[in-house]
Amino acid sequence: MREYLLFVDTETSGIPRDWAKPYSSRDNWPHIAQLAWVVYTKDGQEVKAENHYIQPNDYDMSEASGSVHGLTVDFLRQNGKPRHAVMQRLQRDLLQYHPLVVAHFMQLDYHMVGVGFYRAGMQNPLEQLPTFCTMRATGELVRYSNQGYLRLGDLYQRLFQEPQPEQHDALADAYATARCFFELQRQGSITPETVAQQGPVGLPNLTPLKPRKRRIKVGVPVWLLLGGLALVLLAFFLIG
Repeated sequence: MREYLLFVDTETSGIPRDWAKPYSSRDNWPHIAQLAWVVYTKDGQEVKAENHYIQPNDYDMSEASGSVHGLTVDFLRQNGKPRHAVMQRLQRDLLQYHPLVVAHFMQLDYHMVGVGFYRAGMQNPLEQLPTFCTMRATGELVRYSNQGYLRLGDLYQRLFQEPQPEQHDALADAYATARCFFELQRQGSITPETVAQQGPVGLPNLTPLKPRKRRIKVGVPVWLLLGGLALVLLAFFLIG
């Protein structure tokens, strides 16, 4: 385990249309509306926290996303900062602490941070750092359910028997992810081995499950069909 961990969360203007498209595809990738991260030592001591809104100078908020996190264009205009300034602060902490970067649904946060660095015209240190997704770590907890993974609020409720505070706020979600991570680590569900096993972030597995081959049941027993065929052949030879 690295000396430092950085827990990150993003609230966005929408969702990606195609995960495989490059960051240069402007209409494909949404924008970061809120970006927050919290740095901890490996033994769980908080080092610092950052929480920033990004000015909506070049994006709008989708109705669906706004209904989830409650952020509006007017609020972001009043409270947001320039994208470059926010991404510069994150870049500085990634370079300074060289942390293990953790998120719940890392797939989204990893790519949204990458999009943010790309649009700010900056190098992305996250590409060179190890990552860990607490959502993927919940697979073992729901193995007998139709649900693939636990959402952050569900995981928090299960671990601490209380609702997660302020869901869908980037800073609150980053803190909740950190608390869940250290509790799962205390329970032995997260180890250096499980962190290493996740490997680098790639594209999500969107391949549908192949349907199981069904065995076609024959209505007439095989022995009866063979018997009938034998009688036909016998009659043919007798007539001939």
